[in-house]
Order: sequence, then C-alpha cells, then structure tokens
Amino acid sequence: MTDPAIAVERLHHAFRGRPALEGMTFAVPAGTIHGFVGPNGAGKTTTLRVLATLLRPDSGTARVFGDNVVLEPEKARRRLGWMPDHFASYRKMTVGEYLDFFAAAYGLRIKERDRVVGDVLALVDMQARKDDLIEGLSRGMQQRVGLARVLVHDPDLLLLDEPASGLDPRARIELMDILRELKGLGKTVFISSHILSELGDLCDGVTIVDRGQVRFSGAMGELLRSAGEDEHAWLLELAEPCPAAQAAVAALAGVLRCEADPERPAVLRIAVRQDGCGANALIAAAIAAGAQVRGFREELRRLDHAFMALTTPGVRS
Repeated sequence: MTDPAIAVERLHHAFRGRPALEGMTFAVPAGTIHGFVGPNGAGKTTTLRVLATLLRPDSGTARVFGDNVVLEPEKARRRLGWMPDHFASYRKMTVGEYLDFFAAAYGLRIKERDRVVGDVLALVDMQARKDDLIEGLSRGMQQRVGLARVLVHDPDLLLLDEPASGLDPRARIELMDILRELKGLGKTVFISSHILSELGDLCDGVTIVDRGQVRFSGAMGELLRSAGEDEHAWLLELAEPCPAAQAAVAALAGVLRCEADPERPAVLRIAVRQDGCGANALIAAAIAAGAQVRGFREELRRLDHAFMALTTPGVRS
C-alpha cells in the first residue's frame, strides 16, 4: 500500500508545561487537498512545525510519505515545502533573486535554477514581477512569491499555514485556483486556514482540532452530512409547494421527518433512517401525489456548522 502523505500518531508537545498537542492522531492521503482547522490555540501551527521538521515533539511520531520527521528530517524535507503564515525577511531582494537563492540552497545548478524559477513564476502568474523588490509587492503578490518559493525543489507535499490570510477576495480565489492546479500536478496540499467557506469548496478531506486533540479527520463529504449516524438527510425540490406530496413522503416507512423549508416552501427536507426507504421511493411518492420534481440531493451542512459543533467555545486557559 502507498504511504499516506502525512501520518501523525499520538503526538504530544508542551511549551513550559502547557500542553499544545495531546495525543494528536490523523492521516492525509497522498494527492489530496486537506484542510486543517481549529480555534486559536488548538495546536495547528505546532503540528505544522513538527511536520516541517522545525520542532521536535515530546512524544509520538509524525511521518511524511513514510519518513519519520524526527529520525529522518533530511529525507522528509526533500519531500515537503513549508509556507508559514508570514513572509520571511528578504524584502530587499528582487523576486527572481529570492527564488534563485532558495533554489541554490536546495542544490540546483545555475542553468537548472533559471528554468525552475521561470516555471514557478509562471505557475503563480508572477513572471512580470521577477525584477521587482519584494518589499514593494502587495500582500497578495508576496503570498504568491512565498508559494513559488515553496515549489522550487518540486516537493510532493505542501504545508501551508494561513496562506490566504490578509488577501482580498480576488487574490483568495486566484490562490485557490493555483492550489487546485497543484493537486492536478500530483501534489498533496495540507492547508491551515480560518476561511472555512473556501475550505469547504476546495478540500477533499479535513481534520478539525481543538485543545490539542483531533475532533474529526476524514473525507469532507463524511463531515458535512447533516443527519446523525443513524439517518440520512435529503432535499427534494418541487416545482411548487405540494402538501399532498409532503404527506405522501412523510408516510413512507423509515421517514423520520418531512418538512417544507420555511424560506423555500417548495423544498422538502427529509430525514430517513439508514434502514428506511431509498431515494427512488421518496421521489416516486412525491410524483404519485401529483408533484413535479425539479431536484433531489443529499443535504449537506456547511463546514462552519460542523466546526462549531465539534469545537468548544472560549479561549484555552
């Protein structure tokens, strides 16, 4: 079996006796975009620093494509690229000089560096800014340069800590498009962010952490299902409100609830036991009652709703 891009097991770490990570365990499949979310102080940046080989945990293991980040840090570093939430202090360099410097640090020869710098600038659409000083760039452009820097050694895994922080809406959308393109190139993207709505649209999976522990880790679809473990939730959209169709659906075996949406009366919200009737029966009952069906889909809750349900309020003491 292929090693996951990230495998974290029972990770513990404390700062001056104050626990930051308390048994953190999760895995990220290779070739996916995976969100990493949690309140302030939940342990996100600490985990990212451990994965980036910048912090040695007190106990537990963290692996990048099977390489232990503590025992084999050099091997892990070749496979990963780390982008912190603030730009490094190289502001007097031009964009090209900055990228060339890091390419040289990774051992690329001069001719190869020229090609690589051109390629990563093209990927983040910054070719025209190659000779500009970094200090004169906007926050969004600096984030693009930071992402280009992460890519100069062609890593398989990108660790991104709040890459969209401080960006305007257009810059955020463009950044998300770049991340999708990187996934298409076979990269694994592990992204910590507070912009939950964008992660919901972007990510294949998500890990939610709170107070140093994992509250959920898995596929995005699994998290966003609004019904409980023993039921399924569906949205049945009719051409117009139809009380007869609502009553017919509600009478089916295994249907727990069938309610018209208060804001959209022609949409029925249906909860069905896992062992109850199937989707075809729901649609057939509505049609038999005289309704015209326009749409039918599983109801998903938003990521922010799931986040609020899984995390605790207040600041960690």
